[in-house]
Amino acid sequence: MKMQIAAGIIAGSMTIGAVAKAEEVITAVHAFPETLIYTQSFLSFVDKVNEAGKGVVQIEVRGGPEAIGMFQQPDAVRDGIVDMVYTPGSFYGGALPEKDALVASNLTAIETRENGGIALIDEIHQEKMGLKYLGWFDSGVCYNLWTRDAPSFDADGNLEVDGLKLRGNAVYNAFFTNYLGAQVIDLPTGEVYAALQRGVVDATGWTQIGLIDLKWNEFLNYRIEPCFFSTDLGVIVNLDRWNKLSPEAQKIVQDVAIQHEIDSVNALRAKRDEDFAALDAQGMNVVSLEGEAKANYLLAAREKNWERMKGLMAEHSMGTGNYDRLIELFYDPDADK
Repeated sequence: MKMQIAAGIIAGSMTIGAVAKAEEVITAVHAFPETLIYTQSFLSFVDKVNEAGKGVVQIEVRGGPEAIGMFQQPDAVRDGIVDMVYTPGSFYGGALPEKDALVASNLTAIETRENGGIALIDEIHQEKMGLKYLGWFDSGVCYNLWTRDAPSFDADGNLEVDGLKLRGNAVYNAFFTNYLGAQVIDLPTGEVYAALQRGVVDATGWTQIGLIDLKWNEFLNYRIEPCFFSTDLGVIVNLDRWNKLSPEAQKIVQDVAIQHEIDSVNALRAKRDEDFAALDAQGMNVVSLEGEAKANYLLAAREKNWERMKGLMAEHSMGTGNYDRLIELFYDPDADK
């Protein structure tokens, strides 16, 4: 009897050990600090995977830019230092300029998942960088220009930027410099608060949400409409690591990612409305371009990015063969009417 019990305990221990061994672990980092709404969205995705993947697959988050610098993360996932990264495509745009199709998009991940756009972006990631493009998260939110002082306009209603100390980055510099003619000061997100505080910059582009999380609203008093661009935040996975996952693990992670694309669109649009209401209550002023000035502003934002994308694509071995198809899948001309 004792021998049977002992044998049962040993067998049970072996079974538990087998289950524990079978559970695959994906290591991950995120580009932005944990407090930012976008990072919270990614961590929500992680929680969903870990719940659905119990006994099969788990994502182990190892931190954000304090663990691996935000601009080093794309190389880190490509080189296998970490398995998964949540980051803007613009942070690796030099290697994959096709990300500008997402930046200039007027669609969301929901439509582009359905029409094959995300499948094409995934294919390009795999071929060019050895990465699996898992999903386009937090889409459907666009960018505004935010300024400390009241913006000025010329006689035709166009925005004037002379003398503006405008913070730039890779997402919107083609628009800021090539159309607006601004002299930008490139700064990573984590340095903008101090730059605003010291007066190094007095304006920045930023998405419709997150300004309060970053506390930039302590210095910025005007939001310029209309908004432009789309967020290009996505999850990329080392392709070798992805291919080594079991089919069951792959299905769990991919299915949760697709659902999170949908969930995050709805959640962040609600968050945008909450943030705008809070900013309005704090005295944020909203200034809008009108008529032809507005139309030219929006057109330039899109076309300057497309120009950049096509020029950089031409420098790569894959060339510009996907250019027209990308615009077709990520831009709906009727959506702007």
